[in-house]
Amino acid sequence: MTQPTTIRRVSGPQPRPAELLRTALTLAANGVPVLPLRQGKVPFGNCHQCAHNVCGGRPNMKSAGPCRCPGVCHAWAAATTDPALLTSPAWTAAWQRAAAVAYHPGGAGLTVVDLDNADAMVWARTALPATRTVPTTRGEHWIYRGTMASRNAVRPGVDIKSTMAYARHLGPGTGTMTALPDAVRALVVKEPSPARPAPQALAVPAGAGNGECPHRSTAFLERGIAMAEQRITAASSAVHANVYRTFLAVLSTHGRCGCLTDAYVARLFTAAQAKGETARHCADAWTNARTRLGL
Repeated sequence: MTQPTTIRRVSGPQPRPAELLRTALTLAANGVPVLPLRQGKVPFGNCHQCAHNVCGGRPNMKSAGPCRCPGVCHAWAAATTDPALLTSPAWTAAWQRAAAVAYHPGGAGLTVVDLDNADAMVWARTALPATRTVPTTRGEHWIYRGTMASRNAVRPGVDIKSTMAYARHLGPGTGTMTALPDAVRALVVKEPSPARPAPQALAVPAGAGNGECPHRSTAFLERGIAMAEQRITAASSAVHANVYRTFLAVLSTHGRCGCLTDAYVARLFTAAQAKGETARHCADAWTNARTRLGL
């Protein structure tokens, strides 16, 4: 979808309703679903027909589009690109009371990394690839092409706004918009917390098999490790989660028989680090997988 970059940021006094509507119509013409926000950056309440979600609400909606009613309803789900709706009597009344324009990033094929303070911006500049940035009241919006699940507080001062969320439109920003990276997708992936501190060494204790795989033969283990390396190497997104799941699969099959030597573990770690994982992330993922399996 076309990126929301065609409108200059309005500075100074509170934007007038006509200015907000012009901004909304221009964004909508470029394929960006928009909605008005009240003072305090909050959406309008549901209309009379939808008050208290008597219409059933739209909790499972996965794309932009208005509720089937004349009002500006259900927060992000009200976002629309329809100029007739944006200028309808109900919406015109909302624009008269609006304080800002918002848009649905996921509906425009975008993801916004909302950085809420200076520390979060310092982190982003070292951890994330550069992309289009837009100044906000307290920080910056980093906008990427691509969609993902939205989630607040993925780390201190950082929210993700994409599908089923809205973001305030604050102008075109600067820089070239780039593709949504794995580093952002990984922010919403949660691993089990280890029940005990991560060990300093990576040695795997031998099990009852005394170093010999009882499932079939050592060839069975070799194929399993090779497939695990291939799975990690082929990951095109969510690398952090993929590495953890791969470690979990290997340990669930071979973790109790004593055949996993340091050499095999090192091969898995090498594949993961080739995809950008750090040694610390590898060790944490390995420990979490062992803990989950009770090893």
